[in-house]
Amino acid sequence: MEIRKLKSAKDIKKFLDSRKTEYVKVAITDIDGVLRGKYMHVDKFIKSSEKGFGFCDVIFGWDSNDELYELRNVSEDELFTGWHTGFPDVKTSIVVESGRLNPFEENIPFFLAELSDEEVCPRGILNKILGLMENEGIKSKSAFEYEFFLFDETPHSVREKKFSNLKNFTPGMYGYSILRNSVHSDLYNKLLNLCAEMDLPLEGLHTETGPGVIEAAIMVDHSINAADKAVLFKTFSKVLFQKNDQMANFMAKWSDKYPGQSGHIHASLQDLDGQSLFSTKEEALPKTLLYFVGGLQKYMREFAVMIAPTVNSYKRLCPGAWAPINMTWGIENRTTAFRVIQGDSASQRVENRLPGADSNPYLALAATLGAGLLGIKEEIEPSAETVGGAYELKLERKYQVPSDLGEAAKLFKNSDPAKDLFGEKFVNHFANSRIWEFEEYQKSKSLIESSSISLWELERYFEII
Repeated sequence: MEIRKLKSAKDIKKFLDSRKTEYVKVAITDIDGVLRGKYMHVDKFIKSSEKGFGFCDVIFGWDSNDELYELRNVSEDELFTGWHTGFPDVKTSIVVESGRLNPFEENIPFFLAELSDEEVCPRGILNKILGLMENEGIKSKSAFEYEFFLFDETPHSVREKKFSNLKNFTPGMYGYSILRNSVHSDLYNKLLNLCAEMDLPLEGLHTETGPGVIEAAIMVDHSINAADKAVLFKTFSKVLFQKNDQMANFMAKWSDKYPGQSGHIHASLQDLDGQSLFSTKEEALPKTLLYFVGGLQKYMREFAVMIAPTVNSYKRLCPGAWAPINMTWGIENRTTAFRVIQGDSASQRVENRLPGADSNPYLALAATLGAGLLGIKEEIEPSAETVGGAYELKLERKYQVPSDLGEAAKLFKNSDPAKDLFGEKFVNHFANSRIWEFEEYQKSKSLIESSSISLWELERYFEII
């Protein structure tokens, strides 16, 4: 029996018994998109796969730096957990179909888990949106692509250097370089093989412009699987490189000198029989696709905090950084936020270019599909297509990206459509967690040097996000 074909707790027991496995690794994705987990004895894991298990809910009560959310002027019932709850264990479920063989640890399988209470669990939030879509007769497929900087550094060395004068994996601005990926083919092939072994195969892998920048496009899959694969890619690519005395950085923008790092999302919709809703035999774009784009235009500003969740996210969303600054759309236009990619029924899709590499895949995809779903239900016509550069357009504030995390968090917290779509419990908790993040950054301003990328951001996000 293959681990990727397990469908039930009974299958899990048979599989683990056949391998004489003693321990299993289990992880939950926290609110920042970081995998938090532990080794679990096989006996407990088998019981947990049947009945669930308890996991301390503090992983939803602290930030990426393990600092507890302690906000003034926020009532306790607006936070999922905190000192007021005593940080109890919450029921957690094994995602049976998520099993992988961990190539770094022989005979220790790996499984994702999720909170049984889906109201604040990022994976649960995405599943909630997918359920709402299914009620409307809609399914979706998605794919993530990530840009990341690679350094010949270690977690110790970057801190000893205070994140300055770092040694890039390769020098120069050399996008799509056959020279670079041929000279370093051993490392590139290790990454390709890792992704294949963990069933998150890459559709493409190439150098991007910038010293040591790499772009990886993960193959399309059903949306929940696509988000699972994105989370796993971000974590286990870091593992691979750190084992090679290197570091992969997924910040939205780690340096003023170079463009930011994207986490673009490609999405397409199908009916329940699998037929494309985004393409027809006609030359004109289908109404469903246009309404989807209209929903993105109308709601993505309010939902922006779900796709740009860190202080650093907004340093990338600026002119000339290959990132959008407004809610424009266009056909094959990479200066817009929403790029319509034309093709056959299997490939015609919408690319959301707003997310950075620092986004939580589950939440970024939930925001994308949720906004698009509202557009379809409300039959929102998009603006006129943007032809040519979108950076110089003078648009109303409602079409501009938020200026910073503080503004984005307040927009989200006050958004009735967000509360209707994602649930008030999640909106309050997540918005408050981002307000905390922004306030922590504000406290550090006296220590910030002239560079717009602060040491506070580098210390907080460089390795973990």
